Amino acid sequence: MSSTTLWLRRCFADSSTAALRNLSVTEPILPGLSTQTLTRAAVLVPLVVRETGLTVLLTQRTAHLRDHAGQISFPGGRCEEQDASPVDTALREASEEVGLDRNQVEVLGVLPEYRTGTGFAIIPVVGLVHPPLNLKLDDFEVAEAFETPLDFLLDPANHQRHSLEYQGSQREYYAMPWEGYYIWGATAGMLVSLQRFLTGQD
Repeated sequence: MSSTTLWLRRCFADSSTAALRNLSVTEPILPGLSTQTLTRAAVLVPLVVRETGLTVLLTQRTAHLRDHAGQISFPGGRCEEQDASPVDTALREASEEVGLDRNQVEVLGVLPEYRTGTGFAIIPVVGLVHPPLNLKLDDFEVAEAFETPLDFLLDPANHQRHSLEYQGSQREYYAMPWEGYYIWGATAGMLVSLQRFLTGQD
């Protein structure tokens, strides 16, 4: 059992709701949307336990999807009525999208709700994933699955800040390019939230 794994368990065991709220990273809601109309969703932030160190399992969405086509994302999706909790949503979606066995996931805890400008309120569920992984991708939703070193994603030096004009508004976002993959938007924002939570920075 690595010292990093023990440290992660301790961080989440010692966390409080108030501390999580103070470390929130989110996006301004686009004009015409309100917090009352946000679609509830959850994602799994899968930290894969490798001998060489922890990695983060990410997916690239297929190009034809209505929401966030082609983007890098965590396994996850909308909360359904049958889901008992956001944790249940995240584990169900991870199973459906990439074939991740929920019995291999050790849930550590959740990060602050991440609200996207496009109308989603997402609960990131952080979990340790114990190999071997026998992934089976949902070809309709997932074009590819890959792993990125957690150390790289948690390093503030790799957290780029950009802006663009979207529907008449100037919007800022995080990006973490890695070996040809462009990790940005909500996914990068939730990784920044994880980094702030683990380091106590705001």
